[in-house]
Amino acid sequence: MSRFAADRRVIYWEEPETAAEGCEPALGIRTCAETGVIVVTPSLPEALDETGRDAALKTLLNGYLAGEQGPFVRWYYTPMMLPFSRHVESICTVYDCMDELANFRFAPPQLLALEQELIDAADVVFTGGYSLYEAKKDRHPNIHPFPSSVDRKHFAQARAMDASPDDQAPIGRPRLGFYGVIDERMNLDLIAAVADRHPEWSIVMVGPVVKIDPAELPLRANIHYVGGKTYDELPVYLGGWDVALMPFAINESTKFISPTKTPEYLAGGRPVVSTPITDVIRHYSDLDAVFIADGTNAFIAACEKALELSRTDGEWLAQVDAKLANISWDTTYARMAGLVRESIKVPTAGPNIVKAHTRKKYDYLVVGAGFAGSVLAERLASQHDARVLVIDKRPHIAGNAYDHLDQAGVLIHQYGPHIFHTNSDEIVDYLSKFTAWRPYEHKVLAEVRGKLVPIPINRTTLNALFDLDLKTDEDAAAYLASRAEPVAEIKTSEDVVISAVGRELYELFFQGYTRKQWGIDPSGLDKAVTARIPTRTNTDDRYFGDKHQIMPKHGYTAMFNRMLEHPNIDVLLSTDYKDVMSEIDAGHIVFTGPIDEFFDFRYGKLPYRSLRFEHKILDKENFQPVAVVNYPSPQVPYTRITEYKHLTGQENDKTSITYEYPSAEGDPYYPIPRAENQELFKKYEALADATSNVTFVGRLATYRYYNMDQVVGQALSAFRKIDARKKAATAAKGTIWTEAAE
Repeated sequence: MSRFAADRRVIYWEEPETAAEGCEPALGIRTCAETGVIVVTPSLPEALDETGRDAALKTLLNGYLAGEQGPFVRWYYTPMMLPFSRHVESICTVYDCMDELANFRFAPPQLLALEQELIDAADVVFTGGYSLYEAKKDRHPNIHPFPSSVDRKHFAQARAMDASPDDQAPIGRPRLGFYGVIDERMNLDLIAAVADRHPEWSIVMVGPVVKIDPAELPLRANIHYVGGKTYDELPVYLGGWDVALMPFAINESTKFISPTKTPEYLAGGRPVVSTPITDVIRHYSDLDAVFIADGTNAFIAACEKALELSRTDGEWLAQVDAKLANISWDTTYARMAGLVRESIKVPTAGPNIVKAHTRKKYDYLVVGAGFAGSVLAERLASQHDARVLVIDKRPHIAGNAYDHLDQAGVLIHQYGPHIFHTNSDEIVDYLSKFTAWRPYEHKVLAEVRGKLVPIPINRTTLNALFDLDLKTDEDAAAYLASRAEPVAEIKTSEDVVISAVGRELYELFFQGYTRKQWGIDPSGLDKAVTARIPTRTNTDDRYFGDKHQIMPKHGYTAMFNRMLEHPNIDVLLSTDYKDVMSEIDAGHIVFTGPIDEFFDFRYGKLPYRSLRFEHKILDKENFQPVAVVNYPSPQVPYTRITEYKHLTGQENDKTSITYEYPSAEGDPYYPIPRAENQELFKKYEALADATSNVTFVGRLATYRYYNMDQVVGQALSAFRKIDARKKAATAAKGTIWTEAAE
């Protein structure tokens, strides 16, 4: 609200206080000196019933607004404010749903009905985290997730804090601390267990006790309740802790929370130990400094590890800073402002939520935080000292390569397996600036006739499937040649395979799989689709033969975090770039999204195939012998199953797998390679060529299927072209200046 107050009059109406005995309903009004936000606090007699309270509040509100000039934007944090304010005319109603309030203890019985009324009345709905968004996304057509942001500078004071508050200074170390409301969301038994297991530790609990009986609090000599503190005081307390705790109970009241304290603790340079809160896992489990623990023993063990980590100045702090570099209240505000402005029910000549002079200036706007966008953003920022804003519709960076720890602690690929392989030393050298590597040679099996056999087809495949004893490459080559069928002119994917291995192998391995993957028979697909899949006569069962076959040691997301940590790069997630274009002043756009979308589908939509992923955690150590098993049979609805521990080398008592289902609907993944689709793309390509100050790069922007290394190569090539143009322009300016001087 302080950011909105820079351009608009913001009135923050607080929940009512109890008036002094004998006093009538009244308003307390103050203006926040730092921000300009006007804070209005009603006070009501305690004896009023619900109807009387609502009537009194409505009278107070009407009286106050009589002195204000509209139009108004109504912004609700709770539906309980609706009964006395629903009559206020507004040009936009915002429901900022920060918690699932109905799940909290003592929630009013009318809350659910009021929330539905508010959702129906709202022009735009925000949620205070992604889990809450997923729970409510089908209840409103204009709903957007906003995970917690952080005032990094404020909480970073904790890293060098020398002062110690009077009530914390006498408490011994090591100190493990929590700040926040102490209510039914706390696992009090867990706090007691930590204190009992480690009496040499001190546990500091900062915050008011609300909605629970203080007698329920665990009392131990090493647990210290110091009460509520101001926002300004929090870094002072945090600076005196060794480890920060989030001992939340796992219950209905915590099901959808997205704790703001997570990034605050990290900004203060403290390792964090949390129970398995979904949004904490989703956004922060890739950090070495965040320990997710389920159960008492696991939580205590995590505290022990976090305490050890706190005594080092290792890579974990750099990881934290890279993560938080992409989290900003400024970008949250810019996106919210854009969404509110788009939702205003008056002509565009009406009041703007963000005035023109507040538009943030960038040299480049990069649309898409996948490989193409992130590589270009990093090069432009680091090599040209350019100011770059990266925007992505998804709530995370890394595009389709995004990986994260699931609830079993296994690093999974959210959008199916991504295996890095390349013959380019240049690409590996570039990416090595942002990650260490682990060697990994990918192997794939196919389930055919009840057997798991290597794919691509090799000599081992043939021997196993047809009960043969082919001993040499020559034997295998001769066998395949005997099965191959001549094709006069190779035009389609079917032609490619049949001419190489014959119809039986084509039907066993390729026809059903291709039909499922593309929704088209191979006879209707360009020959390039199956030409990418080799057939071997040796026993090499590696899927790829590239010089470099490696995986990012700490995962793709960690690599992208480092790539985007440059101080000249801002990142705005969960955002359609069109929603914030009026807040952004950028000299050049790098567009990595669908090219037809950029031109508002002028010639119609380009056809894509999509995927649906079903992720599962299994209570067993292993599921299948290799990372990926393909299922070519048309009787099986999915195309493959991935088991991620093979990719990551992790050890875990449980394992995580993903079933992959091709789909005609959903996010665009694979351009469908048919001649008529290329003709349609050529029309959009001509528009792109004629569009100045926009660079189109990446799979979707160029309507081509690329491996990850090829996208990196394309982005590096695009940067070289931009670099060459900049140098040429600089040289031209220099020549003109010299001639004028002469």
